Amino acid sequence: MEVAELGLYMFATCAFATVLQHPASPLRQLISSSVVRRALMGLAMGATVIAIVMSPWGKGSGGHFNPAITSTFYRLGKVEFWDAWFYAIALFFGAITGVALARYVLRGALGNDAVRYAVTVPGMYGSWVAFLAELAISFILMITVLFATNRKRLAPYTAYFAGVLIATYITFEAPLSGMSTNPARTFGSAFHASYWHALWIYFIAPSLGMLAAGEAFLRARDGVAPYCAKLHHANNERCIVHHGP
Repeated sequence: MEVAELGLYMFATCAFATVLQHPASPLRQLISSSVVRRALMGLAMGATVIAIVMSPWGKGSGGHFNPAITSTFYRLGKVEFWDAWFYAIALFFGAITGVALARYVLRGALGNDAVRYAVTVPGMYGSWVAFLAELAISFILMITVLFATNRKRLAPYTAYFAGVLIATYITFEAPLSGMSTNPARTFGSAFHASYWHALWIYFIAPSLGMLAAGEAFLRARDGVAPYCAKLHHANNERCIVHHGP
């Protein structure tokens, strides 16, 4: 399930990036504003996140499609050690597969310099600003997920909160870090582009940011762990993670 989820996310990322950034794309020629193009990309990817989390597979696996999220739930005692590793392996494989499928469907368009396999790279202010930006947006995303999923009234809307954050990040934060929050997402694009510059940022910053969010969550609740590791747990799908008090 997680392979398919991140694979779909990466395919959508590559497809929308090509439509919005490739010089031969009619939409790229029609929309000259980079901010508007990022906003459209954000809306598309935010909607993709919501659709994946709310899908039957997203409800079954938890809809992580991000190893940094899985590792945080492992730290919080909601995912077993070996399950966390299997999730991570599946996610990296899913990211590579999703870009491979997009590469096949889009042919040479995905390799164009304006698209470049949708790689995430530091922006104009350099690597350390990108690192801090990734740290901040990852912290906000994870703390939002944790507090939303553990509030009865908010839990059904967790996917929508995450989708809105992703859309906002792509629109406004992407010029700083390229907007990843996801080590596997960055690796999938880098693998096909053979572009490894500053890869450490996208492995370390999202993981640290989300783990810090987990620690902040525990402190705010006097050490009480979250109820479940699923982003949508009020469903009839079998729960494969620890849940409950």
